[in-house]
Amino acid sequence: MNDVLFPGPPSTPSEPDTERDLVCGAFRDSDPDGKRAAAVIRATYDQLYDGQHTGRFRWDQLFKTEKTHFGTLLEINLRREFDDVIDDPIDSHALDYSVRGIDVDCKFSQSFGGWMIPPECFGHLLLVAWADDVRGTWSLGVVRAIDINRRESVNRDGKTQLSQRGRQQIAWLQFEADLPPNVLLGLDKDTLAKILAPKSGQARVTEMLRQATERRIGRNTIATLAQQDDYMARLRDNGNGARTTLRREGYLIPGGDYEVHRRVARQLGVPVPEPGEVLSVRVVPAAVDEPWTVELDGRRWRRVKDGESPVEPAPRLPDVRKPKKGSAATALPGSDE
Repeated sequence: MNDVLFPGPPSTPSEPDTERDLVCGAFRDSDPDGKRAAAVIRATYDQLYDGQHTGRFRWDQLFKTEKTHFGTLLEINLRREFDDVIDDPIDSHALDYSVRGIDVDCKFSQSFGGWMIPPECFGHLLLVAWADDVRGTWSLGVVRAIDINRRESVNRDGKTQLSQRGRQQIAWLQFEADLPPNVLLGLDKDTLAKILAPKSGQARVTEMLRQATERRIGRNTIATLAQQDDYMARLRDNGNGARTTLRREGYLIPGGDYEVHRRVARQLGVPVPEPGEVLSVRVVPAAVDEPWTVELDGRRWRRVKDGESPVEPAPRLPDVRKPKKGSAATALPGSDE
């Protein structure tokens, strides 16, 4: 995407607008921390990249027509996620949504402030979105496309953009908030080359977890590297998966789908993976009085320090598999699954 110079921290809109405030309130009540909207934007990027089948993970790898399609996909994906907030528009031939009985149109731009406004949106509320996968940020707000908030000039289709004043009247739900990570974009060239070098998907996934430690890695990154239908199986501790291979080298790989694994990450003092994510961390045996330790396999462990290398395999993570019907579950330290 284009580099963007932002106008600074957002200010409170000076123009009173009861309907705008009602729409903002509906989204804030449903998604107070913005995590639902952030997940939708992350999923929309990953949907376009289609890394499982193409190996792509960057915006500049997309075709122009695919980039143009992002806004349509985001509109659809927001509608599906926020079905507790968004209804079909009252005037089905005009705008995209209805929120608390108020029609709203959804607009996405690849550049901040570049939302194109057609004549049928003039005077109506807009849900405006912007995101940058390289920077890992996104913004979402609500503004009314009244005359004084629009530029005077229009293109051949009668479309225009928000004026500087109009951009200042956006009521932001989230401004430059963090996107769920696209880990591959944050790696240096040498590290990325090591990860992508192996020919097999299993080897690429394993190398990713070896090279990019203590980073939250989403399932779409795993899919992009594995390029297989059963991509999450590349993580298993089953003799062939990444957990088995890397455990021998002192790595733990907790997953965010299980609270007992998230607890391991918290106790070690590393980022806690969210559902659908994993994280790798190298560990060594710890003394009883050391901070940031976790008990596994009857011993205490801590993350390695700079320049330190494990001298023995990492312990097994708590078993999260459900016991077979009729068998007794084995109690594991710290497990609540």
